[in-house]
Amino acid sequence: MVPLLWRVPRPKRQLQHAALLPYDIHMSRIPFTRRSFLEAAAAAPLARALRAATPVPVGLELYSVRNELAKDLPGTVRAVGAMGYQVVEFYAPYYQWTAAYAREVRKVLDGSGLVCNSTHNSIASFTPEGIRKAIDLNQILGARYIILASAPQMNTLDDWKGLGERLTQTAETLRPLKMSAGYHNHELEFTPIQDKLPMQIIAANTPHDFVLQLDVGTCVAAGADAVAWIKSQPGRIRSMHCKDWLPGKGYTVLLGDGAAPWQQIFDAAESVGGIEYYLIEQEGSQYSEMETAKRCLANWHLMRPTF
Repeated sequence: MVPLLWRVPRPKRQLQHAALLPYDIHMSRIPFTRRSFLEAAAAAPLARALRAATPVPVGLELYSVRNELAKDLPGTVRAVGAMGYQVVEFYAPYYQWTAAYAREVRKVLDGSGLVCNSTHNSIASFTPEGIRKAIDLNQILGARYIILASAPQMNTLDDWKGLGERLTQTAETLRPLKMSAGYHNHELEFTPIQDKLPMQIIAANTPHDFVLQLDVGTCVAAGADAVAWIKSQPGRIRSMHCKDWLPGKGYTVLLGDGAAPWQQIFDAAESVGGIEYYLIEQEGSQYSEMETAKRCLANWHLMRPTF
């Protein structure tokens, strides 16, 4: 029954800023010892104090500008860099590139002041036949993390355990190359099966150097406590999709205009989670893709004024 104890109520009204959202970490069902709770609480102010000196880079998951990317990849990437983003994450279509095209993309990244730390991949990249191409392309791009973007059909807890075993095999293949694998959650992974969360099954059946890339918006939409989840997985939340969510509007709200408790999330990620970079993601809004990316980055700077 443990997972059900840490689900939190969804907000009943819209809020102007996520920092105003009432949020009670004591409602978490992820178990903490008194010592770990006090250590995390003490570390939060230090994390805030260190932000100006050691800012965590902010990037864009390029699915946010998918239509523009399909029309003009080099031009879109350059425009993203010009907006002020520092990092990008390519998603599944990159896997169809040739090595020669990947080298051209790398030149665009370098010329735009951007780095690619990770890519999103289908399950095909996590097979013995598919991982070799994923490695080659990611090494050309300079990416260290090969992330599974979503699970194949999962029906039982044993299915999730089997997926964890496959992900572990991939992580072991990547480790000698100074690379790692990871998994990206959706609402499904924070929805209980037989009183267990699939995301906890993934975490328990993968090694500590396996990345648990947190999609904040889907975690919040599922009614889960994102802060408690981060604190339960120290050092494993190396990247994060900063996507917001609000009842009645879903994922169309811009970053910072939804229900996610961002300041608490940032504190947890930087004091406990081991965050290396943030990735803004937007599935759609009332604005164009490029305008949405600009507005989300502007909101980011409002939420983190020392950056």
